Amino acid sequence: MPTVAKNIVETLHASGVRRVYGIPGDSLNGFTDALRTNGDIEWVHVRHEEAAAFAASAEAAITGELAVCAGSCGPGNLHLINGLYDAQRSRVPVLAIAAHIPSDEIGSGYFQETHPQELFRECSVYAEHVSTPDQMPRLLRIAMREAIEKRGVAVLVIPGDIALADIDAAAEEIRGYAPRVFPAESQLERAAEALNSCDKVTILAGAGVAGAHDELIRIAERLQAPVVHAMRGKEFVEYDNPFDVGMTGLIGFSSGYHAMRECETLLMLGTDFPYPQFFPEDATVIQVDIRGAQIGRRTHVDIGLVGGVAETISELLPRLDSGKDPGHLKAAVKHYRRTRKDLDDLATPSKRTIHPQYLTRLIDEAAADDAVFIPDVGSPAVWAARYMTMNGKRRMIGSFTHGSMANALSQGIGAQAQDRSRQVVALAGDGGLAMLLGELITLQQNNLPVKTVVYDNHSLNFVELEMKAAGFVTYATELENPDFAKVAEAVGIKGIRVETSAELPAAIEEFFAHDGPAVLNVLTERQELSMPPTITFEQAKGFTLYAIRTVLSGRGDELIDLARTNLRQLF
Repeated sequence: MPTVAKNIVETLHASGVRRVYGIPGDSLNGFTDALRTNGDIEWVHVRHEEAAAFAASAEAAITGELAVCAGSCGPGNLHLINGLYDAQRSRVPVLAIAAHIPSDEIGSGYFQETHPQELFRECSVYAEHVSTPDQMPRLLRIAMREAIEKRGVAVLVIPGDIALADIDAAAEEIRGYAPRVFPAESQLERAAEALNSCDKVTILAGAGVAGAHDELIRIAERLQAPVVHAMRGKEFVEYDNPFDVGMTGLIGFSSGYHAMRECETLLMLGTDFPYPQFFPEDATVIQVDIRGAQIGRRTHVDIGLVGGVAETISELLPRLDSGKDPGHLKAAVKHYRRTRKDLDDLATPSKRTIHPQYLTRLIDEAAADDAVFIPDVGSPAVWAARYMTMNGKRRMIGSFTHGSMANALSQGIGAQAQDRSRQVVALAGDGGLAMLLGELITLQQNNLPVKTVVYDNHSLNFVELEMKAAGFVTYATELENPDFAKVAEAVGIKGIRVETSAELPAAIEEFFAHDGPAVLNVLTERQELSMPPTITFEQAKGFTLYAIRTVLSGRGDELIDLARTNLRQLF
């Protein structure tokens, strides 16, 4: 008779799961042994459970299918929580097996005792404790369906003794199939009337336009509307798109910012863009989202349409008039071309230091046509947003909603494990890489050829920018880094260190040509400012206070470096 653990493994395999990320432990013994005897599901052994959850999050983001991670009781599964938050907030389907202490010890203050079903409640769509063997087949079905259908995290808390118990149950296949959702007729009519009655329409498109690129282009053409994208929408929006005018938000473009602020009607397609200060003040707002609960969360919405983006556009197009005035579109596209040129002019070599813009442009040009880019939160995400080119085959994933450091390398594990032949490029900050540095060993041990680029500016660079904008003298942001290339070599990975712009092109060619994991450690300019699309009065005042306080604290040389580095951005 099979055990509960074997039934779990057989059901996962029947449902298309091909790997589990985690670290073994005694409370997981039944589960890991079932994986061993099954032989068809790979155990991807990481060095920290947080990386296991991030890896599962990345696999689910790339494939759209259920991914699985596991942690032993107490501290083991607690380490999963940050990566699971990322998966939950990125709306990707992940099942977490959280092992628990022996059943008869629960509530006694036993060694490593926690209450996982309570701890994981906020970062999941489903979290349940399995208290008897007979519960398991049913709860496993529920958990998997919850994760798949709600696009989130499901957590099953399983005591080790329950996993080892015998059970008379057959494996089941649990799969998800995306539904087609159409808005109500009345809302479609209202939206069409609003769109037909104005000349200046701007589209804000997010991750919800995945699979609807052709429909997006058709409605933008009909409305003569510039298309602004959110960060998670970049990979689905900007390629083959003559209406694209860039990104808006804190790390966006001035062209995207102005296209939104100057419109009469804003059409939001599949986006949960979080910053209300970037929305237009007096425009009519129409929001399309397959999840009705998302409508109106960020700004006032005049007309809400609950439906898929492709389905909604297909219903709207026959209702929309042609021949709209192209003036707003032409002005926005002209602004974007000027903004794009200004940004490209910054991505040039320097005799003194290496500008991160130049590094990112060279990586973009040298990477494969179907590469997966994974930037760390902070300045690597800024440079990826501005300089990585999407073409419909490339992917860009990251911790764009949860905003966690250390995501690049750990998500690279999951992106690479599901397809070892595809190029995966982790764009790591030096702080983010150091936080889960042990995952370099994971790459080597599991033969994962992830290419890791380190933006080594010896600082928590984006935090420094936030401090400057708020008027604070930078403090506690200095990083005393090792030579990450030598660290990589020490764990059996190819390492390359670059200190000058002249060395960079050849180093990048060598980096990508290497057959296996590699680390490119690039010393980048610390004082580079990632300028937001518009400078508020408060930010200007903050920079003034920062300058005064920095001089008074005896660190005026920093201002000279700051001015020398960024003078080219002002002219």
